Amino acid sequence: MNSMSRNKIFREIEKAILNGVFPGAVLLCAVGQEIILHESYGMADIFEKRKMTKDSIFDLASLTKPLATTLALSMLIQKKKIFQDQKIGTILKEFKDSEKANITIDMLLRHTSGLPAHREYFKQIVNESKAPIEALRRLLVKEPLEHNLGECQVYSDLGFMILSWIIEKSSGQRLDRYVANKIYAPLEIDTLFFMETGNKNEKLNTYREKIVATQCCPWRKKVLVGEVDDDNAWAVGGIDGHAGLFGDAYSIYGLCSEILKALQHKPTKVLAPEIIRNFVKKKQSFDRVAGFDTPSKEKSSSGRYLSKTSIGHLGFTGTSFWIDPEASLIIIFLTNRVHPFRSNIKLKQFRPRIHDLLYTELI
Repeated sequence: MNSMSRNKIFREIEKAILNGVFPGAVLLCAVGQEIILHESYGMADIFEKRKMTKDSIFDLASLTKPLATTLALSMLIQKKKIFQDQKIGTILKEFKDSEKANITIDMLLRHTSGLPAHREYFKQIVNESKAPIEALRRLLVKEPLEHNLGECQVYSDLGFMILSWIIEKSSGQRLDRYVANKIYAPLEIDTLFFMETGNKNEKLNTYREKIVATQCCPWRKKVLVGEVDDDNAWAVGGIDGHAGLFGDAYSIYGLCSEILKALQHKPTKVLAPEIIRNFVKKKQSFDRVAGFDTPSKEKSSSGRYLSKTSIGHLGFTGTSFWIDPEASLIIIFLTNRVHPFRSNIKLKQFRPRIHDLLYTELI
């Protein structure tokens, strides 16, 4: 990338920081499996006056869904432990006699299960000191469906909580351990991990100075650093299928690079290309595919130029990635837009602009 393009991008992001879009950001772009831009901007923690660095570690929020839960499921399908159209009532006995018995893994991945988008379960389980995850799962079993199976697409955290449970049941390992052992370690990805809450959080001591701050939490009564921002994930110990993953841009790039190879029919180390390509096939007219988002027809967060075959995802804390197999392009844009308050939504307008600028300068 030439210095003129680099300066344009720098000025755009600096202007966003001055306008309060986010305190800081890390941007990584790769074309043809070569990193051509990897820079940090602004502040990681405005209270501690810590600057953002290229290896800053972010609470990735819903990037957990594609980068942990979805890939773990692809591995279990690859190993024939489960299959994509399997009904959850055949895996989890708790759902066997419920209205949710016929929901398939594919429906959960594509958000067409009929489950509601969100529930504040943490308010009911925050005082469950013994087994909060069991309390959460009892609530998931009881939760009524809001729509008929396959009828419409409603982005649902609840579906990915159930998928985490399925991974645990099918593999005999908790989600964080399974994905670390089967996917991250073989790809030599070191800095993608879950942060257990409480005294078990050993990684906090190791990475404390690199971790990007998120919100000033009104009910935890502190600025969150190394403690998952998502309330439901925090209440069950920091590890669940919808949120909880932390990581830096380079580690996300390593994973996105493997996904890109799978999409382009190139040799992969870990992922089965035919399974990943089956995941990203569209069904009906829905924008979301299995585990990933695709560019929406109007006002997409990916901007105007990424191809229709692109896949990506957004995270509530201000994180995102996009992979365009036609342009061999990977864009990872990590911000701390919720620091110090979740109410800051200026990123929504800025994100497509930076994607457009990057595309025109890079391709």
